[in-house]
Amino acid sequence: MNPFTIGLTGGIGSGKSTVTELFRQKQIDIIDADVVARTVVQPHSKTLHLIAAELGNEVLNEDDSLNRTYLKDLVFQHPEIKAWLENLLHPLIRTQMQEQLAHTTSAYVILAIPLLIETLPNPLVQRILLVDCPEACQIERTISRDHISPDLIQNIINQQAPRKERRQYADDIIENDDTLQALEIQVDDLHQFYLDLAK
Repeated sequence: MNPFTIGLTGGIGSGKSTVTELFRQKQIDIIDADVVARTVVQPHSKTLHLIAAELGNEVLNEDDSLNRTYLKDLVFQHPEIKAWLENLLHPLIRTQMQEQLAHTTSAYVILAIPLLIETLPNPLVQRILLVDCPEACQIERTISRDHISPDLIQNIINQQAPRKERRQYADDIIENDDTLQALEIQVDDLHQFYLDLAK
């Protein structure tokens, strides 16, 4: 029997990684969709060769690894390529997450899925936790973390589900526009709540 699952999501720069780490410190198992996504396109993998066959060898670096920068630009400019890639990768990622879920041991499990709202329904997720903050806060954090232009960040935000839509889908919301201490208090409260739900 699979454990109780919480799908953790949020827009770029909302603080998902920080919140995930706070749950990890409470000995809660984390399955990260981004980490899984990297494993399914490892060098020499069948999936990576399928991508190269479809999109050309430009998507490969010299060491046969995925050229993420090139692919990211391609996906931003061509919605049909984005759709093709998602149709290929999402089932593979979900299967791997399901396999990892079978080996978890904590009272409940956090599934960190940045594009959870955009890819609903997700049969693995029993409850949705949104990490949220105002758009200006997202932009400011992402600039300081990734050193990319505000225009590029705005472009990414525009391609993600609108903030209002994410909040409508969420069962629980962490407001991450204050101090780390305020964030820790919210995680503490939710941790107790999830332990009760998982019983």
